[in-house]
Amino acid sequence: MERILGPVPKEERFCCRICEDLLKDPVTTVCGHSYCKSCINTHWDKEEERGSYSCPQCRQTFTPRPVLEKNTMLADSLEELKKTGLQADCYAGPEDVACDVCTGRKRKSLKSCLVCLASYCEKHLRHHLQSPPLKKHKLVEPWEKLQENICSRHNEVMKMFCRTDQQCICYLCSVEEHKDHDTVSAAAERTKRQRELRRRRRTIQQRVQDTEKDVKLLQQEEEDVNGSADKAVEDSEEIFTELIPLLEKRSSDVEQQIRSQQETEVSRVRELQERLEQEITELRRKDHELKQLSDTEDHNQLLHNYPSLSPLSESTHSSSFRFRPLRDFEDVTAAVSQVRGRLQDILSETETEILQIVSQVDVLLAQLEPETRADFLRYSQEITLDPNTAYTELLLSEGNRKVTHMDGEQSYSDHPDRFTFWPQVLSRESLTGRCYWEVEVEVGELEEAGVAVAYKNISRTGSSSECSLGSNDKSWLLDCFRDRCYFNHNSVQTLVSGPRSSRVGVYLDHSAGVLSFYSVSDTMTLLHRVQTTFTQPLYAGVRVWIGSPAEFCKLK
Repeated sequence: MERILGPVPKEERFCCRICEDLLKDPVTTVCGHSYCKSCINTHWDKEEERGSYSCPQCRQTFTPRPVLEKNTMLADSLEELKKTGLQADCYAGPEDVACDVCTGRKRKSLKSCLVCLASYCEKHLRHHLQSPPLKKHKLVEPWEKLQENICSRHNEVMKMFCRTDQQCICYLCSVEEHKDHDTVSAAAERTKRQRELRRRRRTIQQRVQDTEKDVKLLQQEEEDVNGSADKAVEDSEEIFTELIPLLEKRSSDVEQQIRSQQETEVSRVRELQERLEQEITELRRKDHELKQLSDTEDHNQLLHNYPSLSPLSESTHSSSFRFRPLRDFEDVTAAVSQVRGRLQDILSETETEILQIVSQVDVLLAQLEPETRADFLRYSQEITLDPNTAYTELLLSEGNRKVTHMDGEQSYSDHPDRFTFWPQVLSRESLTGRCYWEVEVEVGELEEAGVAVAYKNISRTGSSSECSLGSNDKSWLLDCFRDRCYFNHNSVQTLVSGPRSSRVGVYLDHSAGVLSFYSVSDTMTLLHRVQTTFTQPLYAGVRVWIGSPAEFCKLK
């Protein structure tokens, strides 16, 4: 039979035909077949009473009982076989599906049959592959849970699927307890589910691709952050290193000036000292001369010599000098101390400023944009309107949070910040960092209302586009009508798609240059998103016409 089915696999040639395991202590009979020594001896022990001994494979008989010799060549081959790992490849391990036909040590299954509900190794699978009736059976990868395909009630293969109960059933189930249910063949349901799986896989694969792109962007962002930080550190060190020689030079200059002044003052003191010492010498000489004249005993001689005495020169005695307390160089020390104090103040102020700038560096802002309304509310900003900016026909109420266009001027004083033509008003608060606010807009049937942000230096006087929110490069406006919205910036108008509610949410991430407008209802629906670079603080604003009031909401 084995010759009919085809050649025996290489590893099976080393198997004992009695125990179906790899040969142990292989011996070969006279007819040429090999067995485990213990297996063939046990077999022949059972034939002892008969007086003849047969080969389990070819049935050739031997009398008397053959003497078995070890097949050394086969034993060596078996050792080599074990080294190559064929034994592990042949037999089933703990994680493998074992052959249901093998006896003794079971081999690994190559296929499982969904019709026979059994798994087969290479040896026993050949019959399935070559027998015409069995070729039609559905073979799949080895599956240890084949019995799960059997209906526990009818003991039939479950080839049907009940969509009503979402479970596999057999044919008898479909005509009995599931007869009124939506049932199809398991193959049809499988085809449907496979289509769904393909769609889901495509979605997942697309998300994987998108996420991989984000990962690459983050990797690049990390490199940019590291490069930028390293350069900032290098530049800062260079700048501070340049300051050190400047301080050292200033210290050297001050020292040189002090030493120069010291030399000048010491020279002046020494010169005066020499003059005083000369004067002392001269005075002592005069004193000695006068003493000699005074000691002269001859009256005539004293009177004769007295007129010839030279007069005393003008005294340069120290009492005639005005000495100042020694404080000149102390003043220098005080002046240097003042410079040190000013430098310390400057360094302290700039340190705070620099640290604040460093703390504002955030490269992930664009990736961390909020998604749910709860996320947005974490950045809620209370907005109040500035009456000094309001067009004269606008009425502010509700604590300057609500604005209504009236039919007539209100009592406002003149102010340079006031819009003189367009019915607009800006907030008191300047907006930087991350901010979120909501505006409730009531749009009349033929009217409009706009929600905007603008720089403070937007023009206010006149009817030109430089003063109109959304019509210049200093403002951004979402213009709301009853059935549609437009986004306006720098006189470019874009139609905005998506559902519109009466409440508009505005999210600003100033550092990241993100400005987003949302339609707020049960969910947050993005209407329009701007990615740009903001160069100044922004101010919230609105533009309203008669019949279209707007109110900045209080957010909890």
